[in-house]
Amino acid sequence: MTSRAGALHLSPRQLPPLPLLLPALVAAAAFGVLFWEPLITLGRDWWSDPDAGHGLLLAPVAVFLAWRAGLEPAGRGRPVLGLIALVLAVGLRYLSGLAAELFTMRLALLGAIGALVIYSRGLPQLRRWWLSAALLLLSIPLPDVLTSTLAFPLQLKASQLGATLLDARHVPVHLAGNVLHLPGRSLFVTEACSGLRSLTALLALGVLIGGLWLRTAWGRAAIVGLAIPVAMGLNGLRIFLTGFLVYFVSPSLGEGVMHYTEGWAIFVVAFAILGACAWGLSRLEALLRRRSAREATA
Repeated sequence: MTSRAGALHLSPRQLPPLPLLLPALVAAAAFGVLFWEPLITLGRDWWSDPDAGHGLLLAPVAVFLAWRAGLEPAGRGRPVLGLIALVLAVGLRYLSGLAAELFTMRLALLGAIGALVIYSRGLPQLRRWWLSAALLLLSIPLPDVLTSTLAFPLQLKASQLGATLLDARHVPVHLAGNVLHLPGRSLFVTEACSGLRSLTALLALGVLIGGLWLRTAWGRAAIVGLAIPVAMGLNGLRIFLTGFLVYFVSPSLGEGVMHYTEGWAIFVVAFAILGACAWGLSRLEALLRRRSAREATA
């Protein structure tokens, strides 16, 4: 039906009936009320916390990958299973709200999203979006208790590796915990330099590369597993480079712009290493597939 001004108008028959829209609107409003706090605090941490900044990249990538994967043709809603999962997610949200624990509150948010997917499209749709779900899970910052527990051992390991490399290059160094004593200068490996931030980012990168480039479960597990020694090794190399430059060039190179530039450069190297490992694993997968095909036809 066309008005005199030439604009198109939908007739009432073309609009979705209100009884069909009302449950969706009520569910959206209830979801917003229940999970507004974890959504807002998660976005705030992504924006302001350097240890959580990778979420600003992972969340949009996860949404894009889900959109690209599309809907599962065989997907059928599982209302009973979806409601059970939703009740569990809401219960976790309530308990975590009582304890003011953000990590489990955000897990409840993801659980509720998964429950709605199961309710409307079933488990096959959730499996189709597994990569997006994994990236969203990795975008949630770890709780402070776990971060502190993991950071200190990583500080010690990185300090030991850095001191070993410096000693191999005949740089006089004395290691005391996470402090490297050089002639006229001491390098303190702080929690920010523990490598936990780069480890979290590289694990997410390993999941993304494995999901996009590799086809087998063992290949994907291998690339994620390789991210751990790569992150730890390159963080030790970063400490070595800092000590080397401080000793042979200038003490000012142990801080400021140069120090942060080293961190970015090391991360680029880590990305290249993971990319090369993924390429090698993809070639190995193709070789094994061809061998299996030949054996099947023999």
